[in-house]
Amino acid sequence: MDSSTIKHLLNNEADTNAQKIGFLLLNEFSLLAFASAIEPLRAANRQSGRPIFEWMVASPNGVSSIASNGVEVHTNTDPENLQKCRMVFVCAGVNVRGNTSKAILNLIRRLDRNGAIIGAICTGTYVMAAAGLLSGHRCTIHWENIDGLAEEFQELEITTDLFEIDGNRVTCSGGTAALDMMLNLISQSHGAQLAAEVSDQFIHDRIREPTDRQRMELRSRIGVSHPKLLAVVKTMEDNLEEPLPQTAIARQTGLSTRQLERLFRKYLNTTPTRYYLNLRLARARHLLRQTSMSILSVALACGFVSASHFSKCYRECYDRTPRAERSPD
Repeated sequence: MDSSTIKHLLNNEADTNAQKIGFLLLNEFSLLAFASAIEPLRAANRQSGRPIFEWMVASPNGVSSIASNGVEVHTNTDPENLQKCRMVFVCAGVNVRGNTSKAILNLIRRLDRNGAIIGAICTGTYVMAAAGLLSGHRCTIHWENIDGLAEEFQELEITTDLFEIDGNRVTCSGGTAALDMMLNLISQSHGAQLAAEVSDQFIHDRIREPTDRQRMELRSRIGVSHPKLLAVVKTMEDNLEEPLPQTAIARQTGLSTRQLERLFRKYLNTTPTRYYLNLRLARARHLLRQTSMSILSVALACGFVSASHFSKCYRECYDRTPRAERSPD
């Protein structure tokens, strides 16, 4: 994490004026991620006994934005007013492509030209990428969207970190990671003690490092601790585009195919073949929802040899075709 540039920019205002931070809420934004980013600023002011931060919340229509859970946040702020802010975060969530317009992209570019630090929370990283602001910068995004972003913007350096601070670009994976990101920024501009006090206010017992993992450990995600089975699942997850034969997976993990079958039936109540297929279909579902890739391209990216075979498997798993997955309900 190269945070020297942003630290210098923040410290230019830290001792005199309240730092003005803006939030642009796209429709279907993540309310949890937004709250995790803005609440530390309020708490920092309270703990300091003075307004060291100011914030402005804007929406594309200048009136309100509706979060992904249906909660409407009234902003009543024209997005052009964000040019008064030293740092601006684009907050997004589900269906980020559908909620990103040319006007939004042009606004982000203008803010950048005017010298603002541009940041993204959750899928806001997609907006920054579409605006052309991430070339030459490391970035991160919610783990569910990494594959889609990588497929659409193949030149980007995308990490799996909780958040990335690279020069005057800040990206955050979303969720509660926004809290850790903001605590880190508070620490840089106003000291580690204040950041710790804010963290304590939120009963957040450890300020996570940017390189901490986004997802739970594999053993927690699937509820299994058998080391051989975990090794097999990890191998499967690492080889979705070019699936390995079951015999090769067994050989790599020191098992016979019969032992492999027994482990999956005992601990996961399925077969290795079915489990592997479901992993590939889940990745396909993410790509269908998050990118404009053709159905054939999605099929090939997930290890299927034809669009017809892919569609058949997809329908059997999700009870809808890949094409219907992209159609509005």
